[in-house]
Amino acid sequence: MKGNRTFTITIYTLLTLLALFTLLPMLLLIISSFTEENTILQTGYSFLPKKIGLDAYRYLLNQGGFILNSLRISFFITVVGTASSLLITSLLAYPLSRRDFPLRVPLSFVVFFTLLFNGGLVPTYLVYTQIFHIKNTIFGLLVPGLLMNGFNVILVRTYFASNIPESILESAKLDGAGEWLIFFRIVLPLSLPILATVGLMSGLAYWNDWYNGLIYITRAELFSLQNILNRMLQDVQFLQANAGSMGNLASELSKIPTTTVRMAIATVGAVPILVLYPFFQRYFVKGIVIGAVKG
Repeated sequence: MKGNRTFTITIYTLLTLLALFTLLPMLLLIISSFTEENTILQTGYSFLPKKIGLDAYRYLLNQGGFILNSLRISFFITVVGTASSLLITSLLAYPLSRRDFPLRVPLSFVVFFTLLFNGGLVPTYLVYTQIFHIKNTIFGLLVPGLLMNGFNVILVRTYFASNIPESILESAKLDGAGEWLIFFRIVLPLSLPILATVGLMSGLAYWNDWYNGLIYITRAELFSLQNILNRMLQDVQFLQANAGSMGNLASELSKIPTTTVRMAIATVGAVPILVLYPFFQRYFVKGIVIGAVKG
């Protein structure tokens, strides 16, 4: 018993230290975003800065109209995209988990094939822009590469096959329930852990996505938060690199807190997910273990 207790204490101590090591960079990021620009330039990054400053966030607030609109776009595509992704993923995963489904093997192969190969950027771009015409529409942020993921389908399929007893499905059929009723009233309520897991991963993918906006969106009113922040960061870097060749503007450009703005941009993009993650953590851990290990 004493040996087991020592082992448990050691493991918890190591895990606590590991958790602290993973939190420290994020803490340093947030503190640096509230540090005065000159303090960072003179003394470097510190957990206890000598002088606090809000210049970086004032700079972001000066772009207020773009930021607020991009926030609305990001929240919209995250909520709608995650819900759509969950629905489509579970609708495909459910028949693949049924042994009596005749197309189970070929469809499973198709899903697995997408994990190994893709058409590449140019064919994908041509299909989405020339055939589906999603360029400069909200669907350019929702559909490409994010609406359904083969890994998520396999994860949900494994969970359905391992944790939904066939006897329950057979009993429901004997009571006269159809496939749609079984799916929405029995299968989905019994699958909250894996749905929360896949929903969290999809939500993170939508919230952090900047690539689709870079490829398919050129209208500023459709930029998501990540696109706006990415473009602001590029603008700051450009101004900083070319300040010497801009004559009278150099003194004004030197007032832009380029270093702390980068920290503030990263903080604004990460904090909303950090706030939401603890509410889904227990479902995430349970769902990812059961969905990936059992088979």
